[in-house]
Amino acid sequence: MTGLYALREIRALLGLRVASGLVKTGLATVVGYQVYELTHNPLALAMLGLVQAVPSVSLALYGGHLADRRDRRAITQYTTFVVMLSVLVLAVLAFAGGEYTLLGILLVVFTYGLAQGLNRPSQAALEQQVIPREFAAKGVSATAAFWQGGSIAGGPIAGFAYALIGPGNTYLGLAILIAVQMACLTQIAKRAVVLPPSPEREGIKASLAIGIRYVFSRQPLVGSMALDLFAVLFGGVVAILPIFASDILKVGPAGLGLLNTAPSIGALLIMAIATRRPPMENAGRILLACVFGFGISVLVFALSDNFILSLAALFMTGVTDGLSVVIRTVILRVMSPEHLRGRIAAVNWIFIGTSNEIGAFESGLAAGLLGTVPSVVLGATVTLLVAAWVAVTMPELRGVNLHTVGEPEPEAAPA
Repeated sequence: MTGLYALREIRALLGLRVASGLVKTGLATVVGYQVYELTHNPLALAMLGLVQAVPSVSLALYGGHLADRRDRRAITQYTTFVVMLSVLVLAVLAFAGGEYTLLGILLVVFTYGLAQGLNRPSQAALEQQVIPREFAAKGVSATAAFWQGGSIAGGPIAGFAYALIGPGNTYLGLAILIAVQMACLTQIAKRAVVLPPSPEREGIKASLAIGIRYVFSRQPLVGSMALDLFAVLFGGVVAILPIFASDILKVGPAGLGLLNTAPSIGALLIMAIATRRPPMENAGRILLACVFGFGISVLVFALSDNFILSLAALFMTGVTDGLSVVIRTVILRVMSPEHLRGRIAAVNWIFIGTSNEIGAFESGLAAGLLGTVPSVVLGATVTLLVAAWVAVTMPELRGVNLHTVGEPEPEAAPA
């Protein structure tokens, strides 16, 4: 790992990932609790997830197209600036208060979703360029571990800050962290754009179609993405943790911060181990085992009314999901040709965005219609069934060995 950390751009990337993790869980904690405090309605949490997911997922493919034709660092910088402005507006709304606060939050979250739709493909493709191929597994594990480290701190810090200084001041702190992200991006050099083969330059429709076909023609890519999609879409509980914290476990915003953090602690632990011993051999089987473990952990959480047991179950969701993240990201890194990185990252983000943000809508909607606990039990059961179906129907994914899988990397040419 010494060789990896010696690279200045890797250190900048790790700083970026720490700040990003702090912002993500901190923002989720503050916005989620503020919305639930305003409404005490799980459907409001569902709407919060939906208004972020729709623009983010809708723009992802176009964002991938841009990332394969423009300076990825510049796209990431511009969209990160928009995210910072969005958080500052949330601070203004929190300080002002009033009957239109909820509507204002939803409008800002929609804008945030637009920025994320363009940001995610470019940032993911840029990170793949920054991490040298010989450090692929260790680099992915390290960046993921640093991101999880930020996530661990972000939830409780934001939760305690919300309780002590209110949401407005907490949003200001998050805006400062986003400024740190932008500073880290300035330490990463601009990369040359790799020109795609001529058939891909005919237009955006042909460009997007080629990227989509590439993903769906390779079982390890589409299978790993599908596992993440369905596991988090049906088994994810993050969006409705405010309900568990407030109504079931009765631990308030500080407890919510700990609940949000427990999965990150588990993920950080397993990712730290993966930086030393990357899961290269039998990666496909390990990935499937992780998804099964995730589903079982969610089931335990759903049936628990004990705060400590709930924390332990969420910790295990982080362990299983964290290891699957490492495997899925390495698959993405080694199977993505340079000129297709943005579009492949965009397809991956559609799966992730659908699972996270639309999964948040599904969680809130199901909790409102079926009840909180029954909806989570049903989601965990669906996750286990999907994992079994993928294990049976996708033998190429089941047999993936990351020591042998890969694609040749074309040389870069100035745009």
